Amino acid sequence: MTILAERLRVTRAGRVLLDLPRLAVAPGEVLAVLGANGAGKSTLLRCLSGELRPEAGAVRLLGRPIAQWPVREMARHRAVMPQASSLAFPLRARDVAALGRIPWGGGEVGLDAALATAGAGHLAQRWYGTLSGGEAQRVQLARVLAQLHGTPPERSALLLDEPTASLDLRHQHRILEAAAARAAAGAAVVMVLHDLHLAARHATHVLLLREGVALAAGPLSQMLDAALLSSTYGVRLRRVPDPAGGAVLFVSG
Repeated sequence: MTILAERLRVTRAGRVLLDLPRLAVAPGEVLAVLGANGAGKSTLLRCLSGELRPEAGAVRLLGRPIAQWPVREMARHRAVMPQASSLAFPLRARDVAALGRIPWGGGEVGLDAALATAGAGHLAQRWYGTLSGGEAQRVQLARVLAQLHGTPPERSALLLDEPTASLDLRHQHRILEAAAARAAAGAAVVMVLHDLHLAARHATHVLLLREGVALAAGPLSQMLDAALLSSTYGVRLRRVPDPAGGAVLFVSG
């Protein structure tokens, strides 16, 4: 397993934010973490990345406890794309993407390819602070792709927290297609999403969270159940066929 989490528990002020017995993400998998606001999705991602140490339980990356990884070495195997990233000093978009090469001692190896894959090549010379939210997201994707350049995909993990926020439809699919391509090459990908249709199209596996607890987890085909998803989100959902024969569609009501 690329990522293995066991008996994770996080609480704040007596409230359980996350209580997860086990989660495993294998090479080649794209795990979509779904749930309503406050379900514990971002808390889980922070635990998996090593940013947040749980009160109980442990996370392993490539079989090694995440707390035992030297920071630079872990950064060569695990990259994180947060919901939003702001900078307090002026940098061009290319320089922000190049931050991903710091664990490798700097340089620009793989940078042009990362920018192209993220659809951000034409933004390279723009000041990062002038970019729209969606443009900044694409630059951040380029950063994490550049960060993992040089690591065999099957020994890497890509963690994305709401990567499609602020993106138009075309770039939503572009970012998730880039993540899926990384998984197809052997990487383990975990992404927090709100859009069921994007998850249905791009994920291989799904974890459903409600109030910090896993309702269900498994292959995508088993998770696309209207009753299960209705329980996850607290709203009645109906599954309807896609007239074009594509991904499953869900409507409320």
